[in-house]
Amino acid sequence: MVLERQEHAHGVSTEAPLRNRVYRDLFVAQFVSNIGTWMQSVAAQWFLVEAHSSDTVVALVQTASLGPTLLLGLFAGVLADLFDRRRLLMVLQAYAVLVALALALVTYLGRLGPTSLLMFTVAIGFASALTAPAWQAIQPEVVPREQITAAATLSSVSVNIARVVGPAIGGVVVALAGPAAVFAINAVSFTAIIGALARWRRPRQYPATQRERLGHAIVAGLIYVRNGPIFRRILVRTALFVFPASALLALLPVAAAHRWHLGSSGYGVALGAIGLGAVLAVVVSGPVRERVTSNLLLAGCAAGYGSAALAVAWLPFAAALPMLMLSGMCWLLTLTTLNATAQLSLPQWVRARGLSIYLLVFTGAQAVGSYAFGLLATRTGLDHALVWSAVFLGVVALSVPVLPLLQLPAGMTLGISTAWPSPTVMFEPSPDDGPVLVASLYRVPSANLDPFIQAMGAVRQSRLRTGGHSWELYRSPEDSDVVVERFTVLSWTEFQRQHTERWVDVDSDALAKAESYTVDSTSSREYYIALRVPR
Repeated sequence: MVLERQEHAHGVSTEAPLRNRVYRDLFVAQFVSNIGTWMQSVAAQWFLVEAHSSDTVVALVQTASLGPTLLLGLFAGVLADLFDRRRLLMVLQAYAVLVALALALVTYLGRLGPTSLLMFTVAIGFASALTAPAWQAIQPEVVPREQITAAATLSSVSVNIARVVGPAIGGVVVALAGPAAVFAINAVSFTAIIGALARWRRPRQYPATQRERLGHAIVAGLIYVRNGPIFRRILVRTALFVFPASALLALLPVAAAHRWHLGSSGYGVALGAIGLGAVLAVVVSGPVRERVTSNLLLAGCAAGYGSAALAVAWLPFAAALPMLMLSGMCWLLTLTTLNATAQLSLPQWVRARGLSIYLLVFTGAQAVGSYAFGLLATRTGLDHALVWSAVFLGVVALSVPVLPLLQLPAGMTLGISTAWPSPTVMFEPSPDDGPVLVASLYRVPSANLDPFIQAMGAVRQSRLRTGGHSWELYRSPEDSDVVVERFTVLSWTEFQRQHTERWVDVDSDALAKAESYTVDSTSSREYYIALRVPR
């Protein structure tokens, strides 16, 4: 039903990427690995329930699996930009196989306890944290640009069908053979990705002449986010939704065991209902997005997910199943909206790092939320924790008009701009020479000064998020029409990156708007390189 032929506006069918052997291999491998991941999640949480662990410890399974992203998320994005992604992914998957096999062996020998289970979960989480940005980054390498949307849709189908199938299989295997068998199956599932990557003959990648240093690359990504209002708003909306929404998934095994008195198979059915709702969301997302705006969709999904939390707190299992399906739909629609908006708002030069920060915020909010609501459930009871989750989600829905997603102005793009010409130099600076001082002079009539200053606010953000520092705007006391903009860049190499790789059309449009308030709609620039003066 989900994979039937659907034509996009540009004529590319949803299943078109599957005709590509490399993408098809990766798609199948990802699907197998996703099933193994969901099976392990069920086995781990059910192991803790049967060990009579507290609600807080059960909820910590999600925190342990997602917590490594808090430590490695941005670092992972930089790795995906600087190193061969295929080899990086193969090494990480091999590491995950070894850790998962060790977990299975320890469990089989009867040596596994709650603490060691959480430690193993953290160890596997390290692989997932380092893998995510690289995995997203290879998708454009294996399918043409016009099939990216279709590939993203298929990826969502893979993840959410696995969410339906994995918990159900995991619950049955736990009941028949115990958690050790599930952990072993998960180890085998990682080998599917290794095999698919080994069969991919990726073209040799030649590094740039001057590769960014690791520390500089991390700082550049952070500076971009700090000065990118559109992307910052995406991060805010992600954290606002995921933090309270994490309570439902974190506490569902507690509800299944102690409120509904289900076995491991029943818990798998509950998780499967959420996954089924997510799969249905893939089917209905097109018509829904045609009828409502992204902001209205975010508000409605927050309210719908909150109602599902109330259903788990108050309704019997059979009556709560439809609401669990609704929660899966709301979860997927929200996260695909936020993820797509994030990708569309990031220029190519910082896309992997930006997406790693998005994943950092997403998984961090989920990890912290899981722990916080698990602690609340331990102290005040399961029902109180889920009700408070629903209350928070109601506030999140009401906050959308106040903090809506921001969009690029109509007609503006993120393509690299050539409007900033390279300076004519009398000598060739060394790559590490610097800092570089850039001074731009504008002649602004007094009548236009206020709108010019307002427009320069966007220029300031453009300069800073592409590598500038110490930005200031000055007005001459001798000639009231003269305004000087000054900022510095760390080095000559960093300046070259700023105006040849990072300066995009949106930045040029912001500068052109500011220049429209000047006498001749232009500006002049001068460049200076710092000299070392003996002390």
